[in-house]
Amino acid sequence: MQDNERIIGRYDGELDGPLFLVFSGMHGNEMAGVRALEILFEMLEREPLVNPGFVFHGVLIGLRGNLRAIREGKRFIRKDFNRQWTPENIARVRQHDPTTLDAEDLELRELADLLEKAITTIQPTRIVFVDLHTTSAEGGIFAIASSDPESVRIGVAMHAPVITGLLQGISGTLLHYFTPERTGIPTVGIGFEGGQHDDPLSVNRSIAAIINCMRSIGCVRPVDVENRHDELLIAYSNGLPKVVDLVEVHRVHPEDQFRMLPGFHNFQAVKKGQLLAHDRQGPVYAIADGRLLMPLYQPQGEEGFFLVRDSAQVLAP
Repeated sequence: MQDNERIIGRYDGELDGPLFLVFSGMHGNEMAGVRALEILFEMLEREPLVNPGFVFHGVLIGLRGNLRAIREGKRFIRKDFNRQWTPENIARVRQHDPTTLDAEDLELRELADLLEKAITTIQPTRIVFVDLHTTSAEGGIFAIASSDPESVRIGVAMHAPVITGLLQGISGTLLHYFTPERTGIPTVGIGFEGGQHDDPLSVNRSIAAIINCMRSIGCVRPVDVENRHDELLIAYSNGLPKVVDLVEVHRVHPEDQFRMLPGFHNFQAVKKGQLLAHDRQGPVYAIADGRLLMPLYQPQGEEGFFLVRDSAQVLAP
């Protein structure tokens, strides 16, 4: 697989700054992030022409994730690519003959090698990354933060509700893997869910989130970021909680025959005991009062829904 197919673009700033990695298409049916990055690099090429004072700090690299799944328009081919990022998995795929590996194993090997090479070549003093996603359900945008306070701060700057504790309910994501312990330098990441898969505005919201992140981590000056990027995100998160905490992850397997009841959307309030879905064991009820996130309305997925509750935390930008 050629790196130039995986790399959507690279923008090298004139001044020192972080290595800013933006991932898209980690799930092959989530193309809004891919399109957002394609447009963003076009915007960056034009910006110095219309804004002579524009300067960029650091290096931005935009990446496509699961290329094989993107080609087929599927969430994944054999297994969820964004659940494979563990040291054990990466060691395994590097030790095996590529002809013996399945699709996501090959993707893992190729992307891990590309990232290692980029970090070694650029030798940044700091890494920041954003993993762009969309959901099968309608509803608000949100950011998925790690336990690092800087991750939470970046999420707040995106004007999106910040989900805390979600990484404790799943494993093997980019956010789990790319840490200072792994890279040897300060590293922080955040996930951003830009809306429903097929909503054209999910592209716009993803662009706005990337630009806001560039501002908050010092890649660009605040004066160079147009207010419309803030306004778009603020409008779509209007009325939503600033921070929510994870209550439950309802995991599913293909043999479960899980079927979410129609009509649920992100951040919809539900009551303890409310019927949410059916599987081969019978009805599935909410275990507590809270809000739904990412109810599953697509054939592939390892989580039927997430249940969250409004947090008592008060976060400042």
